[in-house]
Amino acid sequence: MSLKPLQQPLGPVMCDVAGSALSDAERVILSHPLVGGVILFSRNFENPDQLATLCAEIHALRSPALIIAVDHEGGRVQRFRQGFTRLPAMRKLGELYARSPRDALLSAQDVGYVLAAELLAYGIDLSFAPVLDLDYGHSAVVGDRAFHRDPQITAMLAHALAVGMREAGMGCVGKHFPGHGFAEADSHVAMPVDKREFDAIWADDIVPYRSELRQVLSGVMPAHVVYERIDPQPAGFSPFWLRDVLRQRVGFQGVVFSDDLTMEGATLAGDIVSRADAAHAAGCDMVLVCNRPELTADLLVRWQPNLRAESAERIAALQPAHYPAVEVLSIDKRFTDAWTSVQALV
Repeated sequence: MSLKPLQQPLGPVMCDVAGSALSDAERVILSHPLVGGVILFSRNFENPDQLATLCAEIHALRSPALIIAVDHEGGRVQRFRQGFTRLPAMRKLGELYARSPRDALLSAQDVGYVLAAELLAYGIDLSFAPVLDLDYGHSAVVGDRAFHRDPQITAMLAHALAVGMREAGMGCVGKHFPGHGFAEADSHVAMPVDKREFDAIWADDIVPYRSELRQVLSGVMPAHVVYERIDPQPAGFSPFWLRDVLRQRVGFQGVVFSDDLTMEGATLAGDIVSRADAAHAAGCDMVLVCNRPELTADLLVRWQPNLRAESAERIAALQPAHYPAVEVLSIDKRFTDAWTSVQALV
């Protein structure tokens, strides 16, 4: 006899789990009222059937169900590989655009459709994609994850990919606002600094967020980058960047996710509770804590945020309306046509 799921609103913390199945301790953590989502990594994946079982167990814990997310962009950032379509790096779409803009936009939509349809079929609700950073050639951590150097081309390709994801039934998250492509350091291990003036960033890096793509994005993830001539705080801890620029000037109404609060680029804000406080106060609806279970446990014990009803509503809206059956994908013409298109890119 299965237990009824716990009835409670989704909280502002997204955390991870250790392996391919839940432990009893993890079930307790995921039932905590501050938790609202789970991010999966390659270590959580053995094969598609195991992934479906894990996602079903996570979804069964709570009502509304916890949001299950993953970094599944394509290229070198694709957490699930065996049994999943190999997706191209986004630079491939930018290169195709130089030869045929029409083909590139159609292919981007196909990539988005395949990406989302396969994830949904195994129980994943959300991918942290697309990357909207511009390819200045400075940032190794961005590199071929970026579509293009041109912000207009980036906006068009990302919009097509997001439309494909939405066609399959999945939302998408643009990252890393206002732009990580100009800063050289990798925020996973260092504190990147961008020394440009605001007008340069507004006229270039923020263009994709100001385009019609804004109407399709379900979420935005800010960068752990300090734009030192504008604000001494990294963007993810900055009310200026998140409230004044992203919400007010850009007009974005979806979910704002912090980047992982355990990254080196987040340590400027203090201990894990101070980081969560700073991100939440700046305007993040949901904070990510990854790969450090002791910090997740500490946060859930000590953090006492003022929960915002509008944040819970935004987070709950990320839940897909349906999950396509795996066996349907192999015979669905839309999927098979899109899959063929994707194969030509990789």
